[in-house]
Amino acid sequence: MTEPTLFELSSPGRRGVRFPEPDVPKSPLPEGLVRKDLPLPELAEVDVVRHFVRLSQKNYAVDYGLYPLGSCTMKYNPKINEDMARLPGFALAHPLQPIDTVQGSLALMYELQELLKEITGMGAVSLQPAAGAHGELTGVLIIRAYHKSRGDTKRTKILIPDSAHGTNPASSAMSGYEVVQLPSDKRGNVDLEALKAACDDTVAGLMLTNPNTLGLFEENVLEVTRIVHEAGGLVYGDGANLNALLGIARPGDMGFDILHLNLHKTFSTPHGGGGPGSGPVAVTEALAEFLPGPIVTILEEGTDEVPPLYGFKMPSRSIGRVKAFHGHFGMMVRAYTYIMMHGAEGLRKVAEHAVLNANYLLARLRHVYKVPYDRICKHEFVAEGVWDDAPDIHALDIAKRLIDYDFHPPTNYFPLIVREALMIEPTETESKQTLDKFADALIKIAEEAHTQPELLKSAPHNTPVGRLDEVKAAKELVLCCWFPEKETQPS
Repeated sequence: MTEPTLFELSSPGRRGVRFPEPDVPKSPLPEGLVRKDLPLPELAEVDVVRHFVRLSQKNYAVDYGLYPLGSCTMKYNPKINEDMARLPGFALAHPLQPIDTVQGSLALMYELQELLKEITGMGAVSLQPAAGAHGELTGVLIIRAYHKSRGDTKRTKILIPDSAHGTNPASSAMSGYEVVQLPSDKRGNVDLEALKAACDDTVAGLMLTNPNTLGLFEENVLEVTRIVHEAGGLVYGDGANLNALLGIARPGDMGFDILHLNLHKTFSTPHGGGGPGSGPVAVTEALAEFLPGPIVTILEEGTDEVPPLYGFKMPSRSIGRVKAFHGHFGMMVRAYTYIMMHGAEGLRKVAEHAVLNANYLLARLRHVYKVPYDRICKHEFVAEGVWDDAPDIHALDIAKRLIDYDFHPPTNYFPLIVREALMIEPTETESKQTLDKFADALIKIAEEAHTQPELLKSAPHNTPVGRLDEVKAAKELVLCCWFPEKETQPS
């Protein structure tokens, strides 16, 4: 049944709030401040609350069930993170306050920078970028600033593997670089011969995700970074998949010069509507002077009796601000809490369990779904959502049918180098029981694809809204959910 809108629930004269009579003289509102022609709904508070609670219960969420979106690392968000972010000293702080009144907030930011440096093996960190793609853009701008500072203006190309996130080429193009795509070899690594052929004195850098978007560790990563460095380029690390490496391997030790991190992936801060995101950027000590600023630093060292004084400093050759104020502070509090709660040993277990869960699912599904790069994976793997003997079924049909089994679908059609891709990442927060139910559902759907294909083609069947024409929805937007009766409503 379609949920009625607030306008349809409206009743003339009904109110949610009644204010007491003022004890000061009334003053008329300025003319035009309030529009009298808006047909706003009239409802009691209980009607509004029940309406939005009902809507929320129709949504799928990470607090409801498994979110196997490959490359997104949709792990459970511990509620203690929320408690800490809501402490009044953090939640009510304002970035324009004098620094001596927000020393606790600055101390947390400084310590988070130091923790991220240690986790990644890098030399300096800026917390400013607002999300992963924003961190990517920041990283490429640092590459550009580095070469410009050396007078090396002939470097016009960024190398990007064909398995990369789509934002990698976008960030490079936005920064004025030509994008050169590198093919993957038969094991899912960067093709070394293609890399060598592309590395000349026009290469500014390479953008590399490790583990890559096939869920595979770059077996030749040390060779890859060496080749790029010998050509005079820098290596940027897309840190979206860092959840597979925590406490086990550090990008800085692999030869990466720049790395962005997703606090809303690896460090459990919320995604999307529960966000916002956060994409800190870490660099080697040699590139620290180019980071966006200002960055939290210690202005005066403390003593046993007096704590240090924290403040801000702009790096000497900074690319400038990339975000208003100092980044998304609430996400920093959540990430700091997550790191401190786990400690070094706990973070390593996060990665170990994430890899174990992914390989368990891979072992259960590889005999039913073709895995084109079939070797031990890290945090995720990519299977084909198509069979030669069921030619009318596609990855989208499998995804829609999964909804009927009460699971959120995995990422579809990415990376592009896998036919009808199903990109599956269970994360470390799911139990074996949940993984088995998910695998059972996918195995059952594979059987249905061959015996009852129409079930998949017409799915989902038990949701408030059935299968939508997603192409039409994207091209012919209907941005209003309710129209007055006198207006023609869309069909």
